[in-house]
Amino acid sequence: MISFENVSKRFGKTVVLDQFSFSLNRGDKVAIIGPSGSGKSTLLRILMALEGIDSGKVSLDGEALWHAAEGKPLIAPTRKHLQRMRSLVGMVFQSFNLFPHLTALDNVATAPRLVLGLSRHDAEQRARALLEQVGLGEKLSHYPSTLSGGQQQRVAIARAMALEPKIMLFDEATSALDPERVGEVLEVMRALAHERDLTIIVVTHQIGVARAIADRICFMENGKIVEQGAPGPLLDSPQNDRTRAFLRAVHLE
Repeated sequence: MISFENVSKRFGKTVVLDQFSFSLNRGDKVAIIGPSGSGKSTLLRILMALEGIDSGKVSLDGEALWHAAEGKPLIAPTRKHLQRMRSLVGMVFQSFNLFPHLTALDNVATAPRLVLGLSRHDAEQRARALLEQVGLGEKLSHYPSTLSGGQQQRVAIARAMALEPKIMLFDEATSALDPERVGEVLEVMRALAHERDLTIIVVTHQIGVARAIADRICFMENGKIVEQGAPGPLLDSPQNDRTRAFLRAVHLE
């Protein structure tokens, strides 16, 4: 479903991904942890086609995101190709990024109308069902400023799901929330992970979130995966010295 093959990405002289290789099958739920600057968020931005790559190959659903003939330089994809590939992926950011002048219903219904061409009736019907699913069926007419942080993030999740992606990316989706609000968003994420045939990548500094969502956790540093495994063994008995040091530091925060 997702494949990175020897991908390198630089910003100036800074190497962000270093011959990075990584793959997920359909339905996998993976959490990525690691220190700031390890390349976690860049990985997600590449999957959303918000960032290009310098070398290597990225594939989504069996198709190359960037094109290159064997042994030739990378070829920029067409706009039509990028739009089609982006339609496979939904992303939820740390900041909620809701439209402040739109109600919860309209925040969710707008993309299906503009991107998928649904009628207003069909788009609103889909939005209502998704807002019900994330526990906000009574907040359809509310504006973002009247919602708690956890409620806003649940609207953002519903909005991402409205385009019916095959892949969902969560970039520190619970980090901006008060501790008591993390649970409500985590419950929605957990429900999505287990009720839908979605491939999910969660980037997080919150070890409890990683443990609750993922069936595999990857520890990244310096643009590479240093260690990966099932949540229990990796978090409770990491084998790599750097993983152990990172987890000790996180638990001390």
